[in-house]
Amino acid sequence: MTERIVVVGGGTGGTVLANKLASKLADGIEADEVTVTLINETDTHVYKPVWLYVAFGQADPSEGQRPLDDLLDRRVRLRTGRVTDVDTAGKRLTLEDGSGIDYDHLTLATGARLVPDRVPGLVEGAHDFYSPDGAERLREALAEFTGGRLVLSVVGMPHMCPAAPVEFTLMVEDWLRERGLREGSEVVYTVPTERTHKLPPVADWADERFADRGVEAHTEFAVERVDPDDRRLHATDSQSIDYDLLVSIPPHAGMPLVSEAGLGDDGWVETDPRTLEAAGAEDVYAIGDTTDIERPMAGSVAHYQAGVVADRIAAQVRGHTPTATYDGKVICFLEAGMDAATFVSFDYDSLPDLREESKLVHWAKGAYNEAYWLTARGVI
Repeated sequence: MTERIVVVGGGTGGTVLANKLASKLADGIEADEVTVTLINETDTHVYKPVWLYVAFGQADPSEGQRPLDDLLDRRVRLRTGRVTDVDTAGKRLTLEDGSGIDYDHLTLATGARLVPDRVPGLVEGAHDFYSPDGAERLREALAEFTGGRLVLSVVGMPHMCPAAPVEFTLMVEDWLRERGLREGSEVVYTVPTERTHKLPPVADWADERFADRGVEAHTEFAVERVDPDDRRLHATDSQSIDYDLLVSIPPHAGMPLVSEAGLGDDGWVETDPRTLEAAGAEDVYAIGDTTDIERPMAGSVAHYQAGVVADRIAAQVRGHTPTATYDGKVICFLEAGMDAATFVSFDYDSLPDLREESKLVHWAKGAYNEAYWLTARGVI
């Protein structure tokens, strides 16, 4: 009997997982004994970290997109469509067109979605770099900016790429300086947390650089609404900040599919932090931004988790007891300006460790972005 493995979501986690499974199951298992199917809403794979560089005119949106067919192992079956229902009892998925697919092993890698409309005025009053269209609009706004009060506001938490707000702030401060606009500009950073970043070592690092570069930081600033006409940002405690150009980290949400399937509240799958198994459902895993695990929404997390789930499912298919576990490993690059960067790494048992920032690390981040497509294919 054929073992049917289905992965929902063709982002970093889903693509890496499907390719790793195809490779791991090729040895000693006949092609008709197992199938690996990847379901994605579109036929395109998106590499989201590129959008930050689009905003500064350093990349084109096309550099962050590739056809999924070009990335997937030839043994992976690609199915395009939106999954509308997950029947974990019957082990069956239903797609928007009414068709269905049965599974023996399921992994949800559906990610997170942007919900800027949850904050009044945010859509009309703010820019962001969390989508190709948003990054392009921000690029044009920056090109037209001649000075004034530029505010980066973290509106929603958690959010994809937790380092991005600090990165953008330091990059735009450098960018304004390079163009002779810094003296006529104020750079402001707001965040709803007690520190400038949730991770204390990153907050310490950011605080020092913000102070050195004259960045005005406001912590515990929980955005309630934006007034686009008055160009003013209002917090829940009656604080307010005016702006000439507002860049936001918009609110994020999980997928309704998750809640409707009874797999977790607010669209995040209730997930075992070590085995990555979904609570309350047999033979279901979750990885990446889809989970409720206290890990950053970062590509490296999805990548490491994909490797663990690939090992576990491959063991199950072979009739073995799965033993692979996720150790909480995270590695994130963090730009310190336009030509220097650092990176942070940690896991469940170690504290975040920031390396010395340098041009070399900045180049390494650029090199990784270029090599990412080989990573997604499972080549490196």
